[in-house]
Amino acid sequence: MRGVPESHTGWTFLTNHARVLAAIAEDRTTRIRDIAARCQLTERAVQKIISDLEEGGYLSHTRQGRTNEYRIEEGTLLRHPADSGPTVADLLALLARHDVEHRGRGQQLHGTPPHARSAEADRMAGAPRQRGN
Repeated sequence: MRGVPESHTGWTFLTNHARVLAAIAEDRTTRIRDIAARCQLTERAVQKIISDLEEGGYLSHTRQGRTNEYRIEEGTLLRHPADSGPTVADLLALLARHDVEHRGRGQQLHGTPPHARSAEADRMAGAPRQRGN
């Protein structure tokens, strides 16, 4: 399991629903306990989110012995009208591709001196270089 960043205050880009769905997309047989740990949520919160996603038509599950196997429903659209166009599957694919492409980059930065770390992070993120430094 990946390292968990320290808690924060303020807003985030992804909702808990998106985090849970991304965890399921990564492993369709993952346990609620593991999703909760990965997303820093309670198991009860994850159960509620999974229920919301199933009621919304984004997710279904079948029982496989003592475990669930989840299925993300193809072609489901994002809920907000301003987000029309890409499907939930498209968004999850982008997140997965980004995760694969950037998985090792955080580890590469650990050996970077603190004064160079932000410039290196900006370079990896595609930010333009500052001149004169």
